Amino acid sequence: MRSNLIKILLIAVSLYAIIYPFITEPPEKPEPVEVPEVIVEIPEVELPEQPLHDVQLPDFAFIKDIATKKKTFFDFIKPHVEAENKVILQQRASIEIALMMLQFDESLSDVQIERVETIFQLYKIDQEEITVQSLKLALDRVDIIPKELALMQAANESAWGTSRFARIGLNFFGQWCYRTGCGMIPKRRADEAAHEVAAFKSVRASVTSYFRNINTHDAYRELRTVRAQLRADKKEITATALTPGLMSYSERGQDYIEELNDMIRHNKAYFDEE
Repeated sequence: MRSNLIKILLIAVSLYAIIYPFITEPPEKPEPVEVPEVIVEIPEVELPEQPLHDVQLPDFAFIKDIATKKKTFFDFIKPHVEAENKVILQQRASIEIALMMLQFDESLSDVQIERVETIFQLYKIDQEEITVQSLKLALDRVDIIPKELALMQAANESAWGTSRFARIGLNFFGQWCYRTGCGMIPKRRADEAAHEVAAFKSVRASVTSYFRNINTHDAYRELRTVRAQLRADKKEITATALTPGLMSYSERGQDYIEELNDMIRHNKAYFDEE
């Protein structure tokens, strides 16, 4: 009798175990815990802009002594300015000889004609024939720029060689160009503007472009007129005599001229050093 009772209990327990999951409510699932999203901002690293040339420039920004910086800058730029003026004087001599020959009714040689035509092309003298008049016009354009003026404009426009345009594009004179890809896009250029700041492969190319700009652009006709008058009066062509003709070089106008004149006066000691 007792064994039967045990069997009945075991059967009851087994049945209860089987039906238990169906007669009890499942435990409530815990509410999900919201984990705040953590956003880690990785700052963009601006890579240094690579130079558009192979020239090894002095690190003008690293030079803290002002006198040393100025001397280093002038020593770097001055040979190119002097070399350009030397070439211009040679070109001018070719024009003067041709002019003298025509005034004496002498014919130019083929070599002279070719040389003069090349100069006309370089200085944008649109004349079909080589005449006394066209040669006189050429003499107004084919002339030197005082080294003091060129050096001071280079220092002013390039912040003594430290500007982005000087370091990356060897542009020491702030010259613009208007063909896509001809230079560097200014970071603060207006949306509607299309100009770029010209880039050069050599310092000499930068200097030559500056000289051509001054000697050919209509904006600097007054400078060339003053220079020609100084020539006619057999007077020295000085930097401060020509600065008023650069009014269009900067939007600062007269303030720019006065600043250049001050720089020329304050740096006179550096100009005559050999």
